[in-house]
Amino acid sequence: MSPFARAPSGLNSVSMKTLDLEDLSPKLTQLLISLAPGEDLVLVQNGVVVSRLIGAEGPVVEAPEPPPTEERAGEIFEHFLSMMEDEF
Repeated sequence: MSPFARAPSGLNSVSMKTLDLEDLSPKLTQLLISLAPGEDLVLVQNGVVVSRLIGAEGPVVEAPEPPPTEERAGEIFEHFLSMMEDEF
């Protein structure tokens, strides 16, 4: 199977290939993920430019929800026990 695949739905391109970063060397992966939005990476072969990659905005990652307090965990457990007693 080719390391290239069709672009995931939602990306705005008629013809786009994707490459899983896990298939690349760690050095190349780090270079690609360190590109700033709008920053170019020029790919050269035998002194000739063969392609250009442009850094994009990364996805917005929301902060994970903090774990429940001991008091809230107790309430959840009590609710669970009452549901179990009702069920059986």
